[in-house]
Amino acid sequence: MEEHRLSLRMSTLVFTLSIIIIVLSYPAQPLALNHSPKFLGKFAATARTHSNSEPPPQFHYEKRYFQQRLDHFSFSELPTFPQRYLISTEHWVGPHRLGPIFFYCGNEGDIEWFAQNTGFVWEIAPRFGAMVVFPEHRYYGESVPYGSAEEAYKNATTLSYLTAEQALADFSVLITYLKHNYSAKDCPVVLFGGSYGGMLAAWMRLKYPHIAVGALASSAPILQFEDIVPPETFYDLVSNAFKRESFTCFNYIKQSWNEIASTGQTNNGLELLTKTFNLCQKLKRTKDLYDWAEAAYSYLAMVNYPYPAEFMMTLPEHPIREVCRRIDGGPAGTSILERIYEGVNVYYNYTGEAKCFELDDDPHGMSGWEWQACTEMVMPMSSSQESSMFPPYEYNYTSIQAECLKKFGVKPRPRWITTEFGGHDIHATLKKFGSNIIFSNGLLDPWSGGGVLQNISESVVSLVTEEGAHHIDLRSSTKNDPDWLVEQRETEIKLIEGWISDYHQKNEAMFDM
Repeated sequence: MEEHRLSLRMSTLVFTLSIIIIVLSYPAQPLALNHSPKFLGKFAATARTHSNSEPPPQFHYEKRYFQQRLDHFSFSELPTFPQRYLISTEHWVGPHRLGPIFFYCGNEGDIEWFAQNTGFVWEIAPRFGAMVVFPEHRYYGESVPYGSAEEAYKNATTLSYLTAEQALADFSVLITYLKHNYSAKDCPVVLFGGSYGGMLAAWMRLKYPHIAVGALASSAPILQFEDIVPPETFYDLVSNAFKRESFTCFNYIKQSWNEIASTGQTNNGLELLTKTFNLCQKLKRTKDLYDWAEAAYSYLAMVNYPYPAEFMMTLPEHPIREVCRRIDGGPAGTSILERIYEGVNVYYNYTGEAKCFELDDDPHGMSGWEWQACTEMVMPMSSSQESSMFPPYEYNYTSIQAECLKKFGVKPRPRWITTEFGGHDIHATLKKFGSNIIFSNGLLDPWSGGGVLQNISESVVSLVTEEGAHHIDLRSSTKNDPDWLVEQRETEIKLIEGWISDYHQKNEAMFDM
């Protein structure tokens, strides 16, 4: 796992993802707002172009392509497509020593971007003598069917093979191929994933237990589906992240939506908003400004790391703290909208390089995640009047269905994911049928509300950190890592060592027999 135009402010994530159509009601004027958080949005679409766009020197890999079946679940002769994957055997001790294969389950975006932001896997590979593989998720990055993204995204027929089930089958087929190609039949496979990728890692361990010995699923909201967690959970957690820094900041943001609405209704109001928020193009409707600001707040909650980072944008340590410092710190006479601009500017322009801001992050109006959220990845979202800093709205499936029919000609299947992978009564299910899964979550991450936050059994464990943000444990280690993060990663390493050790012991016992 990862905006309200049928996409998660995410995903990817991670997580990074769901199409929710909602209504924001103001006492003076009701406003229809199509909005829902995505895991990663545009940031995962292509590799970033800032200073981190090239693979860090220590991450050496080859880019390869594997011809995948378009449909794993039929026997029709459909065209194959090239699935890109990144592979490194630099530290692999080889098949004779049963070196493990570390396999990252690709998210909703360019796989190189995920590889560059998953330093934990690369850093522990030498310790385990592991091969490292990062496969790209179908329909994302360069791994598109039908010869081009334009053809692949053409209509519901060509998009119909973009599902989590097909992606997991891709991963399983690729692993089987690699094991054969490298004479590594007896080498254990460990799955990794963050956000939507974390969901895939957990689901793959459950659906294909013979393929991999275990999975580290970081920030994986596998419970963010119908009638499992309250729909207001995500936005309540985003709001809490700001409230814990400053109640005054929280209130300024809460008041700003009405201020934007009322300003937009005045003569020349849209021009004033355009100038106040330094937009490159004249604002056409206040909804676009809502979405832009909401995206910043949601992403800030996700990447509220305790050190400077460039995961999505170049941001300081504890970025929400800096946002609230600027919102609260305006001199006397500073308007609410001016305060909000100063705060949001931390997210969109902390380096000061942007001259103005473009609001449209998807000019073509279609992304892979929009399709997934309109079919099976339906994650209910709402905003409460009492505890949310966002305008109140209710989850409205009827509106979702209408929008998906209009955009893609399909009806969502909100109960399919939990039918396919489980979710309801997850503790009993995982206790009976699951093993060797780590669910890691940081409570600062708004997606943690849809995560597994309690230990299920001795081998299905939950690692929860109060100060953790979106899959922080999978990021590269830094000299500024807090002690709790260092300890969390060591715990994960010990659990993975245990999985591999148990696998070898069982193999030896079978060989002796």
